[in-house]
Amino acid sequence: MANMDISLKEMMGIDGALGAAVVDYNSGMSLGVLGGSKDLDLQIAGAGNTEVVKAKLRTMDSLGLKDAIEDILITLSGQYHIIRPITGRGGKGLFLYLALDRGRANLAMARHHLRTIEDKLEI
Repeated sequence: MANMDISLKEMMGIDGALGAAVVDYNSGMSLGVLGGSKDLDLQIAGAGNTEVVKAKLRTMDSLGLKDAIEDILITLSGQYHIIRPITGRGGKGLFLYLALDRGRANLAMARHHLRTIEDKLEI
């Protein structure tokens, strides 16, 4: 099992990673962040993306879907943003957030690595 700091470092080791965070979508607070820049404030991005997660969960509930979100992908002209709710022990209400440079990232590999990181993460 990996702790949050190790998991954030592993997320930043994914090709094209610009920033990584573990976020509580109930409060919008980031529990840990690594990377980012003046153009990518991970605290603001984490808080804003809590609304994305909440909206999707409400929609699934309204539709009566009895399924779980694996991840949510937001594609920008120059970046990919991946939101992955944590499903393991103690992770309820948390998600991994990874911003990638679209020109350097392999989206399929990034999603695969993020799944592996989530599986090892111990909160």
